[in-house]
Amino acid sequence: MRRGGRKLIGQMLLEKGLLTQEQLDQALEAQKQSTQLIGEILIDLGFVQRQPFFETLAEQLRVPFVDLSRANVDSNIATLLDKETALRHRALPVGRGDGTIRVAMAEPEDVMAADDLKMRLQVPVEPLLADPAELTRTIEKVFRDGGGGGAAAAQQMPRAQSAAKPQDRFGFGDIAALAETVRDSSMLAAEGEDEDAEQRIETDRLADVADEAPIIRIAKVIIQRAVQERSSDIHIEPARNGVRVRYRIDGVLHEVMRVPKYVHAPLLSRVKIMSGMNIAERRVPQDGRIHIRHAGKDYDLRVSVIPTTNGEKSVMRILDKSSIQVGLESLGILPSMMSRVEKLIVQPNGMILSTGPTGSGKTTTQYSILNRINSVETNIITIEDPVEYELEGISQVHVNRKAGLTFAVALKYFLRQDPDVILVGEIRDLETSEIAVQAALTGHLVLSTLHTNDAPSTVTRMVDMGVEPFLIASSVIASLSQRLARRICQDCKEEYQPRRDLLLGFGFDPDAPENRDQKFYRGVGCENCRFTGYRGRVGIYELMEMNEEIAELIVKRASAGQIKEAALAAGMVTLARDGFEKARLGLTNPDDLVRVVFTAGGTQG
Repeated sequence: MRRGGRKLIGQMLLEKGLLTQEQLDQALEAQKQSTQLIGEILIDLGFVQRQPFFETLAEQLRVPFVDLSRANVDSNIATLLDKETALRHRALPVGRGDGTIRVAMAEPEDVMAADDLKMRLQVPVEPLLADPAELTRTIEKVFRDGGGGGAAAAQQMPRAQSAAKPQDRFGFGDIAALAETVRDSSMLAAEGEDEDAEQRIETDRLADVADEAPIIRIAKVIIQRAVQERSSDIHIEPARNGVRVRYRIDGVLHEVMRVPKYVHAPLLSRVKIMSGMNIAERRVPQDGRIHIRHAGKDYDLRVSVIPTTNGEKSVMRILDKSSIQVGLESLGILPSMMSRVEKLIVQPNGMILSTGPTGSGKTTTQYSILNRINSVETNIITIEDPVEYELEGISQVHVNRKAGLTFAVALKYFLRQDPDVILVGEIRDLETSEIAVQAALTGHLVLSTLHTNDAPSTVTRMVDMGVEPFLIASSVIASLSQRLARRICQDCKEEYQPRRDLLLGFGFDPDAPENRDQKFYRGVGCENCRFTGYRGRVGIYELMEMNEEIAELIVKRASAGQIKEAALAAGMVTLARDGFEKARLGLTNPDDLVRVVFTAGGTQG
């Protein structure tokens, strides 16, 4: 791909005589079946040696190349960064320039990484291209030979001290200086001096401030750190006397920083500019998208801005495009349930429904199913609102209500597209549900989602919508309810004894002879998990498969409780039991399970 007038890397290699056209064509063909970059494929196939390739790539990027296998790296300079940051950015300081630090990087064009490095090193950064493999080896060698850096110092810090200031723990201690420069450049009223200041700012002046370096850096750092911390959402929330920034990490919100009120208007304007919104409109909600590439991975940010009494609030949902490629086996489904799921998703027709609250992982589960069954022999079409992830080989349609393209309308036309599998983002009304049911009855596998507390409630929810019970009994082949529990951090995992009443709530008697050897674990908190004790999440599932008894109960309009009893008799494992089994395996703990599986009005018992 030609970027900014540059030649393609393949063309440059051809011109240098390092590659033949036949080899390039073969590599390009291989790339169609791979997620690797063309350079990685050329090296893996043995068509180009590593150093000549990266020297050519440096020419294309217009940055110097550094051969770390021969370079004499000064450990005093290298350890100006801690090991965690060096590995995260794939960057290592290797020398000093004229008022700069020369930094070897795997991706010199990663501007967010460069901004973060500049703020950490407190001097301008001069990026150099290095072979990523050699760079990783050098980083490991530098810190193995005694370089402690910031990470080592942080590990010596008492836990109470480390946990005392969220801003410091999340690396925002340097934002205050940037915020002050925003105040100076924007000439806004200081915090508390004039509450209506941001409403009086001229739109063109606000746009100028939003395009100035300090506010750009603040916005980039907020987004960059969120990605680094594996956040799913960024909340920028105005208050009367300041602005709070929170990250949702592993399903729980954490306050990471506060900035003065005068930063709010230019910061929101910067977010609007990045996401393609109208910065002059502050009275109505707006939506937009931001695409970023960080550490070699692509991310989409779905941005929502709404007006509140204290000013506009922004929430950015971070969509990691690689997260939906994890595969069914990585979702946390236990082997006994996985075998049943595998049989269901290859059925030629029927409806499989995923249920659970917003943020419970339904989309990831459904996309993982599509990835598993996607093949050249299968025609898969989706209708989503919005299309969150693009899947190769699958036709995806975006709901457009203004143009009249709703779930129901799209479904009608889908049936004329000779589909084998149809994914409906969400069943929200009677018309959509009836067409989905008809599709399931006429030789199509239909995947969709509903908002219910558990698997048996799916049926009664559809009846409440107005779908005839006999149609539900004939079309729905399974309902999969799910939640996400936090994984115990493996770096600070320790054995502990949960409260007895907590265990009894899961039907587990710790005093019973057969249970006395059972061990439970929790995370005590460390640098790697930001002293939360958790890192990552694991799925908790409840699978109800349709059988003759359940079908008869549905036709008779039985209650969710009666349907649940029949499902349990047929071997259904509840959310609570599945979650507790994962606690027994040491993946999570009973304390966090209570938060996610015992909901008011639910039937998880």
